[in-house]
Amino acid sequence: MARETWATRSGFILAAAGSAVGLGNIWRFPWMTAENGGSAFLVVYLLIILAVGVPGLLGEFVIGRRARRNPVGALHDLSGSRRWAAVGGLSALTGVALLSFYSVVGGWILRYLLVSLVGPFTGGAAYLADPGAYFGSVSFGAHAVAYHLLFLGVTGAIVLGGVRRGIELGTKVMVPAVLVLLVGMAAWVSTRSGTGAGYDFFLAFDLDGLRENLFAVLGPAAGQALFTLSVGAGTMITYASYLDEDRSLPFDGSVIALLNTGVGVLAGLVVFPLLFSQGVDPGTGGPGALFVGIAGAFAALPGGEALAVVFFGVVTLAALSSSISMLEIPVAVLVDEGGWSRRRAVGSLLALIATTGSVTALRPGLFDFVAGTLVDLLLTVGLIAFLLFAGWVLGRDAIEEYLTGAGAFASRLATPWLFAVGVAIPTFLVFTLLTTAGVDGRVGFWPTVGAAVGVVGVAVGATLVGLRRRRAAV
Repeated sequence: MARETWATRSGFILAAAGSAVGLGNIWRFPWMTAENGGSAFLVVYLLIILAVGVPGLLGEFVIGRRARRNPVGALHDLSGSRRWAAVGGLSALTGVALLSFYSVVGGWILRYLLVSLVGPFTGGAAYLADPGAYFGSVSFGAHAVAYHLLFLGVTGAIVLGGVRRGIELGTKVMVPAVLVLLVGMAAWVSTRSGTGAGYDFFLAFDLDGLRENLFAVLGPAAGQALFTLSVGAGTMITYASYLDEDRSLPFDGSVIALLNTGVGVLAGLVVFPLLFSQGVDPGTGGPGALFVGIAGAFAALPGGEALAVVFFGVVTLAALSSSISMLEIPVAVLVDEGGWSRRRAVGSLLALIATTGSVTALRPGLFDFVAGTLVDLLLTVGLIAFLLFAGWVLGRDAIEEYLTGAGAFASRLATPWLFAVGVAIPTFLVFTLLTTAGVDGRVGFWPTVGAAVGVVGVAVGATLVGLRRRRAAV
C-alpha cells in the first residue's frame, strides 16, 4: 500500500504549525508565564525558541524526510540498530502520555464552548456566576471523563480521515481561523481600559528580575518551548516523513516557528490585559487559571458572553490542531511498522487513551504530574536523543538532507547547525534538566555545566562505539 503524502506545501506547513499552535500556546503558555515572572519568562522562552527550538525542529525534519518513516522505522532504518528503534518507540509512548492529559483539557474547552453557546437560552453561561466554583466542580470527575471522551472522539475522527483528507484539510481551516480570531481579540482587548498593567507584566523587560530568576525560569521555559513547537515527541519526524518533494526545510521550519511564537504572543496579548483590566491575578489558579480568570473577566464585560463563544471557539480549534498530531505519532508507528490499517490503529489507540485519560481526569494530582513534570521530561529526553542521532549517526547525511532545497543563506548555516544539534543543544538541554532537579543549587553552576558536558560526552561516546561495531559487523 502506497504511503500517504501531503497534497501541498502549505498543507504540510499548516499541519506542522497546527501541531505547535495549540493549547500549549493559549492555555499552558499564559499559565507558565504567570507562574514564572511574566516578561522574564517571555524573554527566556523566545531565546530558547530561536536557539534550541528551530534547530531542533530541523533535526527532526531531516530524520523524517531522509527515512520517510515514523520515528521507530526512521531511527531503525537509518542506523540499523534495534536500540535506536527502541528510542524511536519512546515517541509513541510520549504521544499517548501527551493525549492522556491533553484530551482532558480539550474536554474542559469543549464544555466551556458548549455552555457558552447555550448560555443565551438558559439565562446565562453557567460558569459566569462563580467561575472558580464552577471550574472546581467540572474539572475532574465523571463529567470531565465524559468530555474527555468526546474531545478524543473528535480527534480520532479527523485522524481516521488520513493525512490529506483528515489532518491536512482540518488544519488548513483551523490554523488560519485561530490566527484571525486571536488578532481580532487582541485588537478588541487593546481598546479596553485598565489593560496597561497587563501589557507591562507581559512585555516590560525586567533585567533585574531576569538575573535573579534565570535558572528558576530556564527549565519551565525550555519545557514550554519544546511543548509548543511539538519537538521531542517525534511529531515532526512523522510529519516530515510524508513529504514527497524536495523543499527548503530551514525555510519551512522558520515559518512554523514564527507562526507558533506569534500565536503564543497573541494569546498573551489577549489573556494578560484582559485579566489585569478586571483586577484578576494571573499567577493564581494553576492549570485552571485560564478558565477561572478569563471566565471572570467575561462576566464583568459588556457583551462578555458573545466574546466567550469566540474565545472558546478559538481555543477548541487550537486544541484539535495539536491533538491530531499527538495521535498521529503512534498511529503512524502501528501502520508503518505493524502493518495495521489506519482504522484499526486509530480505534485501538482511542481505546487505550480513553482509559489512561479517564484515570487522569479522575485524579488531579496525577494530572498535574503528567501535564508538567512527565511531559517536560519526555520531550526533553526525546529531543536530546533525536539531535544526537542527527548529529552523530547521520552526520554528513544530515548535512546533505539539510541542504536539499535550502537557499544560499540557509546553506551557509549547515555546518554550525550540525554542531549545534550534535553538541551544543543536547548539552544545554541536559543542563536544564539538572537545574530543574536543583543540582546547581547543591553543587554550584560550573560543576552543573561540567556534569551536563559529561553526560553528553558519554552519550556521544556510546553512540560512536555502537556505530563502529555495526560497521565492523557488516
